[in-house]
Amino acid sequence: MTPPKTPYGGEPPPRSTLTRSLGVMDGFAIAASSTAATTSIGIGLGVTAGVVGLHLPIIMLLAFLPVLGIASAYARLNRSEPNMGSGYVWVGRSLSPWLGFLVGWIGLVATVVFLSYTTAVTGSALLQLARLAGLDAVAGLTPDPDSTAQSTALGILVLVAVTLTAVTGLRSAANLQKYLLVFEYAVLLAFCGYGLVVGPHPFSLDWLNPFTIPSGQALAQGLILSVFCYWGFESSFSVNEEVRDPADASKAGLITLFTMLGLFLLGSFAFQRVLSQDELAGNGAQGLAFLGDRLADQPLAALPLIALTFSAVASLQAGVIPTVRGMFAMSRDRTMGPLWARISPRHGTPAAGTLAIGAIAAAVAVLSLVLPKIGDVILASVNAIGVVVSLYYALIALAAAARFRARPLTVVVPVLSAAVLLALGGYLCWTFYTSADHFEVSPDNGWFMLACPAVMLLTGIMAAAWAKWVRKSPYFVTGRGTDPDAVPLTA
Repeated sequence: MTPPKTPYGGEPPPRSTLTRSLGVMDGFAIAASSTAATTSIGIGLGVTAGVVGLHLPIIMLLAFLPVLGIASAYARLNRSEPNMGSGYVWVGRSLSPWLGFLVGWIGLVATVVFLSYTTAVTGSALLQLARLAGLDAVAGLTPDPDSTAQSTALGILVLVAVTLTAVTGLRSAANLQKYLLVFEYAVLLAFCGYGLVVGPHPFSLDWLNPFTIPSGQALAQGLILSVFCYWGFESSFSVNEEVRDPADASKAGLITLFTMLGLFLLGSFAFQRVLSQDELAGNGAQGLAFLGDRLADQPLAALPLIALTFSAVASLQAGVIPTVRGMFAMSRDRTMGPLWARISPRHGTPAAGTLAIGAIAAAVAVLSLVLPKIGDVILASVNAIGVVVSLYYALIALAAAARFRARPLTVVVPVLSAAVLLALGGYLCWTFYTSADHFEVSPDNGWFMLACPAVMLLTGIMAAAWAKWVRKSPYFVTGRGTDPDAVPLTA
């Protein structure tokens, strides 16, 4: 009798399995850290205010509505087919293998870009703390939080550390995330709650009026930036093969999403009560630290900056975890190489893939040095990720609508959510295209801002072609992902 073959041919290796040990709160810790509310509030609100002015609360609320529709699609699809490949598997089966692969690819490249700029943000926050501690020079170099080179170098050291921690398993990673989250949220609630009470700027109903946003482009870009802030809640679905009950992944994702809404609204109102529009837009990457300085004296004023640092560190680790699980699912379908399906016999995790993601993110962080200021890196990265994530979410919503089309009432919400996100992304890309007449590597250049998401998508199409015609992946024939326990895993 011929022994069964592995997806790559040859004798099957010793079987190794992923450990099912996580509960709802573990999934919440991973998803909440991946969403990184403190980082989004500390950095994203300032960037968004630079686009929409003093309309942060309504922008955050409006962006939540289509994302909630996406979350319902995730929950329904997860009940139907729990698989760590999530959108890659669901879209491939319900719509098209090409679109399914693109969803998986977008998850990979968007997270790599996210990790690369968060690496710089982490370094920048540490440099700010160094200056607060009175370190005027280190090895003859003056700490400069606005320097992409210094921030990236320091941030890469942190990325290496958290990647090694993620290798040891989700239990240790989730435990670390819980402790970091408790501190972050305590600081956020304390400072933002205090800012709501004592802020010098009065509440205004105009903050909740979307019709007074400066332009249609500002509205679209503001919504895309806000969708980016919610991005990451679905990380709980990427570990649905490592939770005790797949339904726990859905609960964790929805709990995360509503928690983020509350925190973003609190942060939006507090920022606008304490800071003027010019202060909000002018302090982008240091927004939360600036808020702390306005509300307290040192050393208490440093707490928001410490919380931002913890959030950035946590989101680095949380960003690695779901991406590697997605690549694991793609590898066992032979749409990605065998490296990603190797399971550590000691830790029961895809260790080789985890290390690879960390290395790739560090390399991209080095490439980002072409933009000399942290603020420029953040703006370019966030806009690019926002555009491709809108497409990613829309495809998953359409997959849910196609799979459950026999129940018309369940189709309306995902279809509307997909239509809104596709319209926003398309309109924003059009405004980028028409806003410039030459190419320049700058976040102020529309063609550069359009080129970033375009490169992400084009490389995905090329990788899909390689998987179909060179790897000859059966995924492109059936559109189905491999069942979680159907394939022996490489130890």
